[in-house]
Amino acid sequence: MIRRALPVAAALAVALAGCGQQAAAPQQQQQGSGEAPKLELRTVTAPATGELDKVTWNLPYEPQTVDPIRSFNYAENTVLANMCESLLRLTPEFGIEPGLAEKADNPTPTTWVYTIRDGVKFWDGTPLTAEDVAASLNRHLDPALGTWWGDYFHTVQSIKATGPMQVTVTLKQPDVLFNQAMATAAGAIVSAEYAGKKDLGSPTGGVMCTGPYKYGSWKSGDALTITRNDAYWDTALRPKTKELVFRFIADETTAINALRSGEVDGQYFYLPPAGLGQLQQSPTGSVTLGKSLTFWTLLGAAKSGPYADPKVRQALSLALDRAAISKVVFQGTAMPQRTLAGAEYWGYQRDAFQKAYDAIPPETPDLAKAKQLLTEAGSPTQTITIGIQGSSAVHEQTANLIKATGEALGLKIEIKVIPVEQYGNLYSDPKAREGIDAFFSTWYGNVPDPLDIYTVFLAGGRTNFNDYAAVNADIAKARAAYDEAERAGLVTAIQQKVTTDVPWMPLNNLPVILYMNKRVTGAVASFPYLYYPWAAGLGAA
Repeated sequence: MIRRALPVAAALAVALAGCGQQAAAPQQQQQGSGEAPKLELRTVTAPATGELDKVTWNLPYEPQTVDPIRSFNYAENTVLANMCESLLRLTPEFGIEPGLAEKADNPTPTTWVYTIRDGVKFWDGTPLTAEDVAASLNRHLDPALGTWWGDYFHTVQSIKATGPMQVTVTLKQPDVLFNQAMATAAGAIVSAEYAGKKDLGSPTGGVMCTGPYKYGSWKSGDALTITRNDAYWDTALRPKTKELVFRFIADETTAINALRSGEVDGQYFYLPPAGLGQLQQSPTGSVTLGKSLTFWTLLGAAKSGPYADPKVRQALSLALDRAAISKVVFQGTAMPQRTLAGAEYWGYQRDAFQKAYDAIPPETPDLAKAKQLLTEAGSPTQTITIGIQGSSAVHEQTANLIKATGEALGLKIEIKVIPVEQYGNLYSDPKAREGIDAFFSTWYGNVPDPLDIYTVFLAGGRTNFNDYAAVNADIAKARAAYDEAERAGLVTAIQQKVTTDVPWMPLNNLPVILYMNKRVTGAVASFPYLYYPWAAGLGAA
């Protein structure tokens, strides 16, 4: 028999009290229930009025490498986006335009031909050629190099220089995501000669690319410095700052103090720091919220037990107050999300995606239906274990809210804290996921196509943690659909099925949180900062 559900406000109070946070009064919480924060999200900041000799920027951790094929994370790409250019360019407005390739042709469904831009030089003065491009892309096909971008290359049969300034990619089967991925670090180009260095990407080896900033120096544990490339080919993106120094202040309190004091000029955050209020009220700088492809989600990993039952997942999802998570856990900087891929992914057929999104029930909790679903599921009594990252208030607060909500419905939920150093293993090691039914993630796709997100559910895929198989055939069809209307129809059907079955539970859309000292401006505010030369416009305010 299912116990009577607690009011959402009471569940939230229990959740926050459980992690040592002071909850607002129930009346205040009830007023906020169901009310999504109204956010003004930007793509750029005010243009700079002058040049600067030096800007200091903080990263959330020290990069593991600056080798583009292993750059699949925040700190690495924040640096690389200014140094290593890709064949195509993802713009701050989420468009895709020519980059090092001035043209991309698709003469057959399994062929992409890239015409390489003439007159581009690497930092050492050597000209960019088709051989450099082919060599860089072929690095993703070498298992010994361990690319982190393999999902975009598994359909590739061959990559060849077919002319002095032409590269031809032959696919095993049609794949609409491959070309789009060339606007990310998956399409970044490194000098073929330099790529042979054994210490490529390390503090001693650095990297050799064509971007607006050149690799300078890297003192491990201290700072990484890049310098302006005065010979950069794209004069519209000639940097306004001569030297950009990246610090690695991982401790949140220390980083906040460094930003407020002016010791550090800026930082991108993908989760709101506990000291966000201090930054918002700082007299020395300001916070900008940017449009994003990042979202907060509960990843299903259960192959048996209660959480393997879609009805149990549906019930828990229906009972959650996502607006409360937005307001309290994310300090008003996130928005409830009813699908995994939000509006910023709609890079084509926006009307079709909007119509499909509107047809999905809103994020407002429906406790009556949740209780009915659990009854249909047999009122399970086995424990559901949710893994959370240690030392993360966002993980802990969200988990406690889900625990309180679930237990109010009659579900037994246990929270397992995993040390931050080990949490990443959940994504790659099945043994690390043993005994874990679900775990949290700040997940993001890389290109403005919802298919990029739903491809995680390919059968046998490395991110299909619970072996969800219901949309596998449709994903294969969608990846082969170059016609945008046809693809949108397939993807919206995939989205409807995934949203109903909840293999991953969408919780909140997470904007980029950008802080800049008042002396600087011009940084890109939106998610493409990970692949676009976001610091080229950074200069004096």
